Amino acid sequence: MTSFYIFISFPSNGFFEYHLQWILHDWNDEECVSILKRCKEAIISREDGGGKVIIIDVVMGSNKCYEKSNTSQIYMDMLMMVMCNGAERGEQEWEKIFIDSGFKDYKITPTLGLRSVIEVYP
Repeated sequence: MTSFYIFISFPSNGFFEYHLQWILHDWNDEECVSILKRCKEAIISREDGGGKVIIIDVVMGSNKCYEKSNTSQIYMDMLMMVMCNGAERGEQEWEKIFIDSGFKDYKITPTLGLRSVIEVYP
């Protein structure tokens, strides 16, 4: 499956942020790296006032207190694998994608329910 996101030209006039909500879990790791590389090219570097990519997606096992959330995350992972060759990822899997995309730092903030807010910095 080839993502049309790979071919999109991201505006490069110094955006501070890109928001990707429920996007990256639809794609395999290679395509996620390609999408994030394009975002990184278009945002302002941290030294020049700080740009970042904000990802709202599942981080497997991030809600240690809520067993039902973890079970739902597993169901979402199976759904993504079957429907679109995507995946829900744990923190180590996300970190590898961020490093492969050229990002240097990230912060994960679990929210109530399935999602987490992930801030990724160049």
